[in-house]
Amino acid sequence: MQAPPSPPKRLLLLSELWPLLRPYRWQILLAFVLLSLASATLLLVPLAFRDLIDFGFGQPAAEKTGTLTTSTNLNSHFLILFGLAGFWALMVASRYYTVSWVGERVTADMRSAVYQRVLTQSPQFFETLQTGEVLSRLTGDTTLIQTVVGSSASMGLRSLFQFTGGMVMLAITSFYLFSLNLGLMLLLILPIMLIGRSVKRLSRESQDRIADSSAMAGEILNAMPTVQSYTQEHREIARFRQSIDISFSTAIRRVRVRAAMTAVIIAAISGAIIFVLWIGARQVGSGEMTGGQLASFILYAVMVAGSVSTMAEVWGDIMRAAGATERLLELLHAESAINEPEHPLTPTPQEQASISFEEVSFYYPSRPLQPSIDHISLLIPAGETVALVGPSGAGKTTLFQLLLRFYDISLGHIRINDQDIRELSLQQLRSMIAIVPQDPVIFSANAMENIRYGRPYATDAEVKMAARSALADEFIEKLPQGYDTFLGERGTRISGGQRQRIAIARAILKNAPILLLDEATSALDAESEILVQQGLNTAMQGRTTLIIAHRLATVQSADRIIVMEEGRIVEIGSPAELRHQGGLYTRLANLQFSMEPAHDKTSIPALKTDIVTTNAH
Repeated sequence: MQAPPSPPKRLLLLSELWPLLRPYRWQILLAFVLLSLASATLLLVPLAFRDLIDFGFGQPAAEKTGTLTTSTNLNSHFLILFGLAGFWALMVASRYYTVSWVGERVTADMRSAVYQRVLTQSPQFFETLQTGEVLSRLTGDTTLIQTVVGSSASMGLRSLFQFTGGMVMLAITSFYLFSLNLGLMLLLILPIMLIGRSVKRLSRESQDRIADSSAMAGEILNAMPTVQSYTQEHREIARFRQSIDISFSTAIRRVRVRAAMTAVIIAAISGAIIFVLWIGARQVGSGEMTGGQLASFILYAVMVAGSVSTMAEVWGDIMRAAGATERLLELLHAESAINEPEHPLTPTPQEQASISFEEVSFYYPSRPLQPSIDHISLLIPAGETVALVGPSGAGKTTLFQLLLRFYDISLGHIRINDQDIRELSLQQLRSMIAIVPQDPVIFSANAMENIRYGRPYATDAEVKMAARSALADEFIEKLPQGYDTFLGERGTRISGGQRQRIAIARAILKNAPILLLDEATSALDAESEILVQQGLNTAMQGRTTLIIAHRLATVQSADRIIVMEEGRIVEIGSPAELRHQGGLYTRLANLQFSMEPAHDKTSIPALKTDIVTTNAH
């Protein structure tokens, strides 16, 4: 197990937050000035009390020049105290507002930076990091950073100023009592430092356990239909409770250590104050110091002790924030497996796009010895419709992912209009491709905005035209608020077929030269399938279209069918040509068509529009 970083290294981790703090350096400087003024004002309060006691209360009656003069002196001392208190309150409030503003702003910037970084990662990144883990870091860990930046750091610095100033004033007031006080303070530092190290280690472990629970909950909540259909609710509840109990146990260990640290500090501080007060009282009795000096010394001692206690608490917060920073920096420094070209080419300005795969091979990072794509060469002219068929695991969806550069190929080249896709920016590349997946994503928005996701600046009229082309207008108009109807999280308020038609409308609206169809009609009934295929036929006009298909009846009008097996192309040809070759396609066709009802074999292939898609691999 890797040893935890030392305290200096942990503090160095916090220094990496400076790029986020730099834009607000003037606000930080203002907070520092306000903090300095507040601390200096507070250090004057014991002196004011000393004068109040010695000159306001401590003079013998015989030495007083008169009642009016005494009253005036007393009033002036109280006015000075009130003025100090008022000025100190103003500085504290101003400092609190300033540092809180900086803390909130930096936390918001950090969340945005982490989220932006995560969105640039390739799918490979999410193979090892769960979504719940990312969300935990975006919320819980950034909140710890906010605590330090927005309050703990300021409190720690204020306490440091008060500690330093208080120690100086203690030495000036009574060097003998100061020496005793210093020795007691040194005794406090060692246990605080030792316990602080344990707090940091336990804090990191606690955050990890909370993240594990969040990841588990996120996974299960996104799979509720499966959980309930297999009646696994009680099992999942038990798993989550066990995870929460582990998090609780870890948190309690941290709380126990911090409680022990607090008990040690309070006991030591109380003992120090009582001891110093006892010694000072003896000195006042012997005439070695005045009552006002003792009172001011006690106030400074309380101030110093309180500063040490606060710094101990702040140190614990800083160690927790250091653990959180370490986890956030892992995301902020994460490099995507897909690199943008330094000098991206400008895409060839063509309305249509040709695609070529040249000796392409690919190995998934999780399976480095088994090729998912094995030396594939394929030329797809602009405007051609090509269907990819074959058994599960043949590599059909992998080709889609490579074309979109979700992964980079291991060998060979993929070109669009004779330009290597690795020489195009990811935004330029993906703007040329529209995809209709097997399991469409519906966002928590209304129907209008879900379709507009394909082209964010499209007009309402363009959105509705795309919906009509996808035969989605029919059911959208019947919704309670029409296009303004909220579709629910992940589209829970509409059927699977309706979700599919929303996704098709989104792809049509994008108006890209390349269209990828991955089981685009798998969720539709027979009647809706025929209607939607008509919309797809309109969308495919003039576009290069790749179709992943399991049901061969849906791709009989494709220009060519590519038959894949184990990452290789084993057959290419028209449906009629492939039926006569007696290969894999023939076996699949004989199996499927012999099992399909008569109306499926006659009606669907007869349509010019039955070009749809099927499963993902």
